[in-house]
Amino acid sequence: MATAKGGGTGTAGPESGTRLSAEEIHANVLAQAEDEMKRPAFDLFWSAVTAGLTIGWSFVGGAYVSTLVGPEHRKAAQAVLYPLGFILVIIGRSQLFTENTLEPVIPVLDHPTGEKLGKMLRLWGLVLLGNMLGAPAFALLFAHTNVVAADVSAQMREMSVSSLEGAFGSQFYHAIFAGWLIALTAWLVSATSFTGAQIALIWLTTAPIAALEFRHSIAGSVEAFFAASSGLTTWAAAIGGFTVPAILGNVVGGVIFVAMLNHGQVAGKRS
Repeated sequence: MATAKGGGTGTAGPESGTRLSAEEIHANVLAQAEDEMKRPAFDLFWSAVTAGLTIGWSFVGGAYVSTLVGPEHRKAAQAVLYPLGFILVIIGRSQLFTENTLEPVIPVLDHPTGEKLGKMLRLWGLVLLGNMLGAPAFALLFAHTNVVAADVSAQMREMSVSSLEGAFGSQFYHAIFAGWLIALTAWLVSATSFTGAQIALIWLTTAPIAALEFRHSIAGSVEAFFAASSGLTTWAAAIGGFTVPAILGNVVGGVIFVAMLNHGQVAGKRS
């Protein structure tokens, strides 16, 4: 996740005005992405495993708050707590696959070469693999231990089954909008170096995912894998019916609606 540096100048503020320009945000994303693409595979992988585990706290937090309110308010309560895992991952600088539908794409769009494309695909592969190992580990832990109270576990089961509702095409379509919002999170967080502002931006862009029942490939996979771990569905249904369409939709949403459009608004000046 990029940290704002005032358009690559190394300063905390914008070069002019009171806010960073689109070019300055783009420069922040580009600089951070190029650094991440150079990181050793070992570092990227374990950072991604950490993110796959940590994102599960959105699931647990939503289940817990659901036990405090009536059925008619549960969806809203879950949306309020849904950003928890994302805040922990993004502020903690772990590697989440859906953030990377923006960051490593920007260098490829900025100066397309086979080398940069290869580095982007390498980063995608390592991060997705790590996330997909961390997510089921979290799901298995909570499905097969008594780490949370029975009422929280019951809500987790209910939420996990709900996440699997919908055919492949429906999951894919709803995942496009989640991918759009998460890539937008990465873009917006790059506009400020203040942690409080970053947390607020993360909350504003991730709460709608739960509220509107969009599909996030990693956070949602924790729920789907919990259902499979609990015997509520098969692993094939969890992976083929949720994870695969959610990944594809997130990539489409992040790359097209954020990476390509936000690069497009500064491409003329950069060229």
